[in-house]
Amino acid sequence: MKKVTKNPIPQGKYISAVRHANIIYTSGMTPRKDGVLLHSGKIKVSVPIEVYKEGVELATLNAIGSVLNCLEMNEKISTVLQMHVFLNTEHGFTQHSKIADFASETIINVLGIKSIGSRVAVGVASLPSNATVEIVLVCCVN
Repeated sequence: MKKVTKNPIPQGKYISAVRHANIIYTSGMTPRKDGVLLHSGKIKVSVPIEVYKEGVELATLNAIGSVLNCLEMNEKISTVLQMHVFLNTEHGFTQHSKIADFASETIINVLGIKSIGSRVAVGVASLPSNATVEIVLVCCVN
């Protein structure tokens, strides 16, 4: 498992996460390292889904890192209330849930099984910078 990036670099005029009380909402996180997009293009029907695992993990780790930036001393993420997984898919792709499972597995590996919450997996026509995936988290902290 790769390391959580604690300071994902915003690609526009926004912040990577915002906090209200004990809830933290992230912006959409793509598979970037040090601001450089590492996984781009359409998710293809003809390609094994495992090819996309690394990009999904990286985007998920970036989202977790954005949440960690909002924590105060002695706080931790208690639950991912909801995760949104947006996939840049070609027409006819139907394995959204299986690719979204890579994001869920990353959450479980980093935060534990009890942290997992609800999830939305959606195929879209395009994503910013032609990223393969974009992850949004809504987390509760304590």
